[in-house]
Amino acid sequence: MTGRRLAGRDRGSFTAEMAAGLPALLLFLLTGLTAVNAVGTRSACLDAAREAALAASRGEDGTRAGNRYAPPGASVTVVVEGDLIRTTVRAPVRVLGGDLPVITVVGGAVAVAEPGVPEPQS
Repeated sequence: MTGRRLAGRDRGSFTAEMAAGLPALLLFLLTGLTAVNAVGTRSACLDAAREAALAASRGEDGTRAGNRYAPPGASVTVVVEGDLIRTTVRAPVRVLGGDLPVITVVGGAVAVAEPGVPEPQS
């Protein structure tokens, strides 16, 4: 009977493996959740930038239109270069898990001013 094991020889091995692997698992989970949050925030930034560019191309206040759709804490920038309107929306994304640095995501859009519309407001 050579395949026989003595009872109690590997007791606690699962606990040791779990103690070593659990922090890595939590790190991957927090990283994944932060990435999902960043992608969602970037999508909101792109929507806000598009709305700001379209509003500015019609002669409206692009910054106000962008702020209406921007995520909380975002900044909207509208730059008019001739007949091109470039908008940029920057929003902070908090890293899940505490007092870690903030990630900034950016979304941008470009529109052409519509003919016959007065100079767009920035």
